Amino acid sequence: MRRKTYLFILCAVILGSQAAAECASDAQIDQYVQDYLNNTPTVALSAGGSMQDALCTQTKVIAALEPHLGPVIGYKAGLTSAPAQERFGASEPVQGVLFRDMMLDDGARVPITWGARPVFEADLVLVVGDDGINQATTPAEVIANIASIRPFIELPDLTLAKGEPISPVTLTAIGVAPKLGVLGSEIPVTDPEAMTHALADMTVTLSAADGEVLAQAPGAAVLGHPANAALWLMSKGIKFQPGDLISVGSFGPLMPPAKGKGGASATYSGLPGDPTVSVVFE
Repeated sequence: MRRKTYLFILCAVILGSQAAAECASDAQIDQYVQDYLNNTPTVALSAGGSMQDALCTQTKVIAALEPHLGPVIGYKAGLTSAPAQERFGASEPVQGVLFRDMMLDDGARVPITWGARPVFEADLVLVVGDDGINQATTPAEVIANIASIRPFIELPDLTLAKGEPISPVTLTAIGVAPKLGVLGSEIPVTDPEAMTHALADMTVTLSAADGEVLAQAPGAAVLGHPANAALWLMSKGIKFQPGDLISVGSFGPLMPPAKGKGGASATYSGLPGDPTVSVVFE
């Protein structure tokens, strides 16, 4: 039901536009999926189109990837930090989905070539506890409906060949580049007010395997508060269900695997227990 609801929303957005002239053809989708699965650089989809065209293409990409990555289990807001928006020329975030089989456990070992153009980032996942979140209008109201917080290192694949445009439109067309992600232990939200403050005030540190600090940012680096990512997704028509995962986006720049020197860890100083999540690159 989750994917059907999301696809219905996207279709409504698309039908509200005059045309979807740059919505990818079935043949283009088939080629993209083949390249994606083989970690082969590929051509941009909907490169000459609008955001509506990109959302049309995304519906097709999701349907084509689900047999390989499992069902949609949540949503992601991408380009939610200033460095990410600057890199890709974005004026607002972009929306995508999370698949069940992309999720790995803390300490997972992954091939260093997990994609055609692999990158990693310090992220964070909110786990929806109640569908009352859909009436939220403030970060505090979002967190009041969150069951738990999970540290998260996302391992996207930008997929596109050199020279192909990587823009908000082409990123949206491919679902904001989902490939793998490493989830840390759940941190239950027992005191929503305290957690709301902790998320804004925390410091997120992304480190290489040898301890070198690669990036460091406050919780407010993501849209002023990580919960604003959920509000932004809802502003685009997404309705959350209990159990949904919400990836709030990057707390700093995307990093190539070589920067990790064999892996990476993300630490969330200021959250209960100052949790850490890590991944090993092989």
